[in-house]
Amino acid sequence: MNHWHLNQAVRALKSGGVIAYPTEAVYGLGCFPGNYQAVKRILCLKDRPMNKGLILVAADISQLEKYIIFPDESIRQRVISTWPGSVTWVLPARTDVPVWIRGDHDSVAVRVSNHVIVRELCQKTGPLVSTSANPANCPPARSALKVMIYFDRLIDYILPGNTGTNRTPTEIRDAMSGNILRSGG
Repeated sequence: MNHWHLNQAVRALKSGGVIAYPTEAVYGLGCFPGNYQAVKRILCLKDRPMNKGLILVAADISQLEKYIIFPDESIRQRVISTWPGSVTWVLPARTDVPVWIRGDHDSVAVRVSNHVIVRELCQKTGPLVSTSANPANCPPARSALKVMIYFDRLIDYILPGNTGTNRTPTEIRDAMSGNILRSGG
């Protein structure tokens, strides 16, 4: 891990920017979840409607506690047994989670990543928005070069590094039912 690059990414985020960074399978676009303007930029870059909601990624579960509610201990155990890992869980959202994060839902998608770069980044910043780095109807970027081809100078920093070994974006599961909403891995 190149700490100079990591610090540049943190600086870009703290100035309200949008960055790209490697995740378990693909490059992601990220920003601070509380920064409406940055989230709006990501949605515009991807041509993604706000009503779909976004994923939050973190270094540990404590970073997500202000966004989610565990309805009971069995659900909490089911979720944390997969973390850190490449499973994203949809959990009930706290009432103050912004609409630009949860979309039209009363839930929010969250993951404690096992990717070393994501974890180090989130340890310095707290949770981040994490959505695949690609415009609508294009395959997700798997390299910094592909991010540059898609977005050129429309993002503030590309954190170099290798994506993980997953062949597809992370699996998404509904925490209440355990149902798989998107296959992954």
